[in-house]
Amino acid sequence: MRRGRPARTITRETRTRRPLHPGRERDEQEAVAWPDSIRVGDRMTRAVVTVHSDALVSGAVELMRSRRIRHLPVVDRSGRLVGIVTDRDLRQVLFDPAVQTRLARATDALRGLTVREVMTWGAVSVTPATSIRDAARLMHERKVGALPVVERDRLVGILTERDVLATFREILDEGVLARPYRWAFAYR
Repeated sequence: MRRGRPARTITRETRTRRPLHPGRERDEQEAVAWPDSIRVGDRMTRAVVTVHSDALVSGAVELMRSRRIRHLPVVDRSGRLVGIVTDRDLRQVLFDPAVQTRLARATDALRGLTVREVMTWGAVSVTPATSIRDAARLMHERKVGALPVVERDRLVGILTERDVLATFREILDEGVLARPYRWAFAYR
């Protein structure tokens, strides 16, 4: 009878199937799983609906409702991006105690306010050359649902959560994320 380890034990290393080349797997997975060749300019919405900062909030609400959008870039008279107004900004105005005490009804509150008073100044933006991965990371870190796309101080598009999700869905459908490249090294 032999003492010690049996000839065919299953070790932790066998059970976890570690790659043969440790250290490379993360870089290889990221290189395959997140194609950097996809740019914001390829996936953004080019026909951007905008509003001027001196427009009435009631007009912005109606524009957002009729176009079924949640993010409305705000531009000045020369077409430069100055901010963004979202459906959340408008909801906060409706329930703001200062507005409620000043005016009895919410519709009256909207009639007198301009977009300048409720918008988010200095919106986070990207360029058309930004990778979709970096844009998605920025949206997640800053907790924003849309990024205006600016080129030479002019608004050229908008990248929304829907655009990013559609891009990632296409990547998944192509099978890029289905089997990371690093797994090929584990079974050689």
